[in-house]
Amino acid sequence: MIIAGIDGYTVDSATRELLAEEHVGGIILYKPNVQNTNQLVQLTNSLKKTNAGNKLPLWIGVDEEGGRVTRLPDELIKTPTSKEIGSKGSTKFAYNIGHLLGKELNAYGLNMDFAPDLDVNSNPNNPVIGDRSFGSNASIVSSQGIQVMSGLQSQQVVSVVKHFPGHGDTSVDSHIGLPIVQNDLARLRKLELVPFAEAIKHQADAVMVAHILLPKVDPDNPASMSKTIMTDMLRKEMGFQGLIMTDDMTMGAITTNYGLGEAAVKSVLAGANIVMVGHEPANVMKVITALREAVRSGRIPVDTIDQSVNQVMKLKQKYHLQDAAVKVPDVKKLNAEVQDVLGIAKSK
Repeated sequence: MIIAGIDGYTVDSATRELLAEEHVGGIILYKPNVQNTNQLVQLTNSLKKTNAGNKLPLWIGVDEEGGRVTRLPDELIKTPTSKEIGSKGSTKFAYNIGHLLGKELNAYGLNMDFAPDLDVNSNPNNPVIGDRSFGSNASIVSSQGIQVMSGLQSQQVVSVVKHFPGHGDTSVDSHIGLPIVQNDLARLRKLELVPFAEAIKHQADAVMVAHILLPKVDPDNPASMSKTIMTDMLRKEMGFQGLIMTDDMTMGAITTNYGLGEAAVKSVLAGANIVMVGHEPANVMKVITALREAVRSGRIPVDTIDQSVNQVMKLKQKYHLQDAAVKVPDVKKLNAEVQDVLGIAKSK
């Protein structure tokens, strides 16, 4: 039930402990974990090898959205921003980009993408979404975002759509502080929730929940810790059957307002199947300890844990996850495919 961030370019003793002793279910890699093609393949292969003694294969995921949010090695030609994709208005182009991203991730041994963004960019002063959104119109975000999602899925990469229930109308970056959005349910249903509802209809497998406070929906808890938003709205009202995960709990929105362990417990009680702890193994241990303690004391029912573990197992089986090693990909070949999709003339 944990997706953990790790330090450095290789599997160190802290990472080994998280996998072999604590059995975390997944790893998220950021740009500081990626040096170049050879190193990334070595890292993903050694993560899988370290995990081989565990009963379930490992998720290894990244935020590969295209544009400025990219984690893949710099040798690869970058794909365009979601805004550029949205402005083309071509569902075929959007699908091809998703397919291409899936192929690239797969080639490096990665099997989960925290993308696409299904946020409707309704606030021009938004400091964190901007061109990460397919546009300011819910139907464009829906049609383009779902095609990118489907393209990723076609390559056996789990697409985690984000940031539920919509990060497009914030004026604070949740990496720094807790954004407060004064939209009520009627407004959310009319705009922000539309792309997520469409994605659910089109077999979305996983949804990432944002660290934003919506006082008119739940005055006490940010979405990532809100039963009203995760269980009542996403599960019951919208009928989502898949995996619910939090955004990174080490972001400022959480750490400046809540204790990390307590926040994780509240998230699980509110309906999160997976807690993401993106930075520092010590933080991951804090969360694991708090969750264990909450189960021991009876605060988190064992049933809640079992249901989440079931969700995780189901999705890992659906995607035929394996801890098999991958070969170093042919970067030239991958770049030729990027050029084809983008319609870039190849240099002689």
